[in-house]
Amino acid sequence: MNIKHTDSLKNELRITSNATPLIALAGQPNMGKSTIFNLLTGLNQHVGNWPGKTVERREGSFMMNNREFHLVDLPGAYSLTANSPEEVIAREFILREQPDIVIAVVSAANLERSLYLVAELVTLDAPIIVALNMMDVARQEGVQVDIDILAAALGIPVIPMTASKALGVREMLEIVQSVLDGQCTLRPRIPEIREDHQQELKAIENLIREHTPEPYPVNWMAMKLLEGDLEVTERMKALLPPQTWTAVNSILLAHEDAFLAVASGRYEWIGRIVRAAASQPHIGQISLTERLDRWATHPVWGLFLLAGILGLIFWLTFTIGAPIQDWLDNTMIAPLSDLASGLLASTPLWIQGMIVDGIIGGVGSVITFLPILVIFFATFALLEDMGYMARAAYVMDNLMHLMGLHGKSFLPLFLGFGCNVPAIMGTRVIDSWPARLLTILIAPLVPCTARMMVVAFIAPAFFGANAVWVSWGLILFTLLILILSGMLLNLVIFKGERSAFIMEMPLYHIPNPRTIGLLVWQRSISFVKKAGTAILAMSVLVWVLSYLPEGQIDTSYLAQFGKWLEPVGRWLGFDWRLTVALITSFPAKENAIATLGVLFNSASETGLADTLASTFSTATALSFLVTTMLFIPCMATVAVMKQETNSWKWTSVSLVFLLGLSIAGGSSTYHLATWIGW
Repeated sequence: MNIKHTDSLKNELRITSNATPLIALAGQPNMGKSTIFNLLTGLNQHVGNWPGKTVERREGSFMMNNREFHLVDLPGAYSLTANSPEEVIAREFILREQPDIVIAVVSAANLERSLYLVAELVTLDAPIIVALNMMDVARQEGVQVDIDILAAALGIPVIPMTASKALGVREMLEIVQSVLDGQCTLRPRIPEIREDHQQELKAIENLIREHTPEPYPVNWMAMKLLEGDLEVTERMKALLPPQTWTAVNSILLAHEDAFLAVASGRYEWIGRIVRAAASQPHIGQISLTERLDRWATHPVWGLFLLAGILGLIFWLTFTIGAPIQDWLDNTMIAPLSDLASGLLASTPLWIQGMIVDGIIGGVGSVITFLPILVIFFATFALLEDMGYMARAAYVMDNLMHLMGLHGKSFLPLFLGFGCNVPAIMGTRVIDSWPARLLTILIAPLVPCTARMMVVAFIAPAFFGANAVWVSWGLILFTLLILILSGMLLNLVIFKGERSAFIMEMPLYHIPNPRTIGLLVWQRSISFVKKAGTAILAMSVLVWVLSYLPEGQIDTSYLAQFGKWLEPVGRWLGFDWRLTVALITSFPAKENAIATLGVLFNSASETGLADTLASTFSTATALSFLVTTMLFIPCMATVAVMKQETNSWKWTSVSLVFLLGLSIAGGSSTYHLATWIGW
């Protein structure tokens, strides 16, 4: 539903305030917030990171009655306790930014669980309304909700919705408008702490009242202290006079079980509401989700199902994506390069080279990656939107524990087989920051299609009919190194820390094409803008270094640098030319073959393969392949790594680790192969 073009809705709604209303969407994960956000904002949205955080920030605008509304999609949070960056961001935004309305998105099919966040939201000062989403899924699961009783029990408006079909959006906006106009009075019913701790709550309120900073409510801060919220505890400890903090702390120490009293009060509140407003399916009735999960989460059949789905994604990528990638290269990039060469024929050679090889070549490498990225983005968005990805993470959990990770890390690592860029971007599905960081650090070790292109060229030249076995061996070897590296990094950097694996199993539902399309569009544009800019800059830099000072690559600064590094290359069995080829693979891994073609003055791939086979030993070739598989990733991956970690420190740690690993791996391979007699 596009609000901007819904004329009948425009005529019905009126806005009295001159300021742009700020609306926040809040809810637990998998409640349908993104669907509602996309319905309202369409392409009028921005995606980035919250200041100082790696959590995705989504905000946008929509027009209603010729007035603009600003909409912020808060990160999915199970509660407002500081258990994760998402929960801290959600509560700090509501408390500090004071939105005009908070729309709490709740699942009708999982009412009891999803009302827990509402139990916390109603204690804040912001006006709250409830969007009861997934009414169709609830009916499918045999759940019936009485909207009037639910609204009366909560004391706030409740709007039934099926956002995937744009049902209920109009009604929700009508309620938003009436609240903004003061025509709808909100009297939320607040859950109370269990009786045996109410006196302690009041005592803490009295102690902190004069020292509680704006805009935090005194009751809310006192409740968080009783819950044991670490962030609130540290903040109040710093603000309170020592004797006051001692008094507060003595109450907390004497009632260490107070968090149970707080949670019990909320669950009793939720239980009364659900018993009054919802009817559950009959005992023994098996839902569609339960029937499907008998296969999807089975320890054996679940793995077979996952393998089949992943195989289908690979098939789509290489059957559809790779030909489109070649088509783009042959019909767009190559003709554009020829056209530019013709138009620039009368200009100095350095201008031709910089524009044709540096700029067009750099941007072209980004454009040709898009088909593969779009397929990966679309298929994984489809699986995630329908609720399957949680099952995939569940069945892979035991295997991922070998690296100190959990099932969610499998999802982005798998993306790396197509390209390491979406793999690192995909780590956003991981809740724990240490687990996410560790996954980012090892993701470049997944063999991407660009690396496999180098293997596909070098291996047949040296190993002939055995090239297939060598290629498979390299993949298995790289994956083994990935597992060992994950274990090592987890032990050294994170001291063997293991993240708790709490995976919500959302109900299956029909995916929303609009949501998937917008997600693919946003991620594709983000890749082109952010990673593409870095590729363009680095491609020009590499070209300049390969051209200066005399216009010949073998006497260029790049070649001089390669000769300077030749002593290191000798450990690997390389001469300066192989060393330069490895260095130029940084902008894009395929550059290694192109660089060798230039250095050996070979115009055809067949001639180059024969030249390499007659110039270098089998041991050197094997060393070059192993080093390429383990070498630092392309600059697009480095750019995205910096973007997702928001840290040059961790980006540098990954690059130094991979550089050392590739040198050690290549050197060991060369000397072992030489000792064998290859």
